[in-house]
Amino acid sequence: MDISKIDKNLEVITTIDKDDIIWLDASLSPFKLYGAAGANPYIRMPLDIAKSINDGVLGLSKNTAGIRLKFRTNSPYIAIHCERNSVFKMPHITDAGQSGFDLYSVSPNKQQHFIGMFMPPVDCGKGYDSLVAVTGNMTDYVINFPLYSSVDKLYIGVKEGSDFEEPIKYTNEKPVVFYGSSITQGGCASRPGNCYQNFLSRNLDMDYINLGFSGSGKAEDIMVDYLASLDMAVFVSDYDYNAPNADYLKDTHYKMYRKIRDKHPEIPYIILSKPDYRYNEENDKRRTVIMETFTRALTEGDKNVYFVDGASLFAGDEWEACTVDGCHPNDLGFYRFAKALYPTLKIALKY
Repeated sequence: MDISKIDKNLEVITTIDKDDIIWLDASLSPFKLYGAAGANPYIRMPLDIAKSINDGVLGLSKNTAGIRLKFRTNSPYIAIHCERNSVFKMPHITDAGQSGFDLYSVSPNKQQHFIGMFMPPVDCGKGYDSLVAVTGNMTDYVINFPLYSSVDKLYIGVKEGSDFEEPIKYTNEKPVVFYGSSITQGGCASRPGNCYQNFLSRNLDMDYINLGFSGSGKAEDIMVDYLASLDMAVFVSDYDYNAPNADYLKDTHYKMYRKIRDKHPEIPYIILSKPDYRYNEENDKRRTVIMETFTRALTEGDKNVYFVDGASLFAGDEWEACTVDGCHPNDLGFYRFAKALYPTLKIALKY
């Protein structure tokens, strides 16, 4: 049964039937790329550095979590043509979150509004086309890239003769850097716009860089050196889940703080413990290690360090409904995660 023949809302566009379409390379003007260390292919950090850290970081650096495209046009439709060199599917995240792009409009007061998905078809293989109809008025747009897919090339399709103007800049153009685990990378939001950083980016109008690496965020020295080299507004440490044990966390957690703080003496430094916190001896030890970094930093006179307790991130009724598997947040979990982090990040960004 082809369900799209019964319910047109479930239909996925796999070919673009437009005689007036032109295709533009998303890595070039008039498009503005955010959250990327390179394009064609799109990457989150330099691959030569990623290669020297671990195989997980190298592979996942080619996933496009957190990469965004901004532009302003009066085309009556926005289309994409995506090319990628690898495809794999995971059972606990939707294809839309793993491989899809989603589209937001940006109002003059910088509020973002969800327009639609560039939905990957089930059999999309190493690339696909998709189209979303829009108003045709001169409008700012943001496209969020996939959370767990490579993107070798991306072309944006618009109606021939459409105009482009400079897109609205973020209020905070200097990025917030998030470092951590698969949760940081966006597993398992149902679509890219629902990872916690994108909730925060929309509500605080901020740029950011997503350096979450599933199972591979372990604060190795080379990784920390790279993090410390970045020009950033705020740093968020969120790798608790990927530290193999409390002893490993103890050996790396304060050490990472110290190296980044020495390179960036003034930036806000936000420390998170893992969400979905359940008391047991190991989890208690890990949380204690993280709190010790925070209290030691305060004792040393750091007036710009913050701690957000992971136990607060899913707090509320039905908190057990916040993950897909007892670990990775679903959309409800990411929404609560963002709401819990929002007040601290707002203070850090001096709003």
